[in-house]
Amino acid sequence: MDFGLSEEQVLLKDTIRRYLETECPPPRVRTIMEAPSGHDPELWLGLAGLGVLGLHVPVEHGGSGLELLDAALAAEELGWACTPGPFLACALATVALVAAGNHEVGTRWLPAIAQGDAIVTFALGEEGDEWDAGRLATRARGGTLTGRKPLVPYAEIADAILVAAQDDDGPGLWLVERGAPGLEVTAQRTTDMTRRVAAVALTGAPATRVATGRTATDRARDAGLVLLAADAYGGARRCLEMTVRYVLTREQFGQPIGAFQGVKHQLADLATELDPALSLWWYAAHAFDRIRDRSERHAAIAKAHLTDLFDRVARVTTELHGGIGFTWEYDLHLWFRRSIFDRAFLGEAGYHRARAAELAGW
Repeated sequence: MDFGLSEEQVLLKDTIRRYLETECPPPRVRTIMEAPSGHDPELWLGLAGLGVLGLHVPVEHGGSGLELLDAALAAEELGWACTPGPFLACALATVALVAAGNHEVGTRWLPAIAQGDAIVTFALGEEGDEWDAGRLATRARGGTLTGRKPLVPYAEIADAILVAAQDDDGPGLWLVERGAPGLEVTAQRTTDMTRRVAAVALTGAPATRVATGRTATDRARDAGLVLLAADAYGGARRCLEMTVRYVLTREQFGQPIGAFQGVKHQLADLATELDPALSLWWYAAHAFDRIRDRSERHAAIAKAHLTDLFDRVARVTTELHGGIGFTWEYDLHLWFRRSIFDRAFLGEAGYHRARAAELAGW
């Protein structure tokens, strides 16, 4: 049995990598993240032209109709390049819209997402680091929403926001369009400047019901966990690559610092942790589409382990750069900051390990 990637998937990764190496090197990453919106429409349309934004969009809506693993392979490359932009936001919205099965709403928004013409984001988490769709305080009543979502990716520039909320019948999913009365969006400053978030306050904001029940919300959350794990793997791999190059050229006491055991053993340890972690998020992505009864648990495990690992790799590699690793001018801190977002968004590692244990019956 072949557990490797198909030729098409290898080509997808290589194509995205070449595009990002050319169009999104670290100097451009800095330019984009320092812009008011944190978003570059030209780069975004380039990704759309490669088919990246429509990987998980059904064929009938103008996408490729591929599985989550393919979208996660793209997320890995975006993490490797530390690419700014609303990929995660739109990916979560895409999964939620597909899972909802609402033909009218899907027909309006999915083609626009795939073509890069619209940004749709996903609002789940609430105060107190609450990410469970069954315990949300945001309420729907009479076609309106009232509540607050403190961490919504790219809500400031989104054309629409998918909001997880509850009504008298339980959890559901609603869509609020930009400029709706009662919708207030306030930018939030976070450590990672390559992904923007905003607080969304809803005060009787008119909303369209997209789905009843928690299935669409839970599927979007689980997809997000896998995509964050893939992003973390790509980012950790880039940190390791940059540091290996550095220690082979930085000399001290007449030889490259990579010759010292205290340096090379730390890098070897990180490499031996990182390599087997690849299969963890590959399997979680595979389970999302092929083994539904295991997908929630494996998504939680992958997110917890990979984002923890990214955090550790970013910290150790920054320290191995010495003083230069902590400076604004050196690029490594971009990935260090990204690791903090990956670890926190949609719930930290301890939260998901506890969920995984509960789902396993422990």
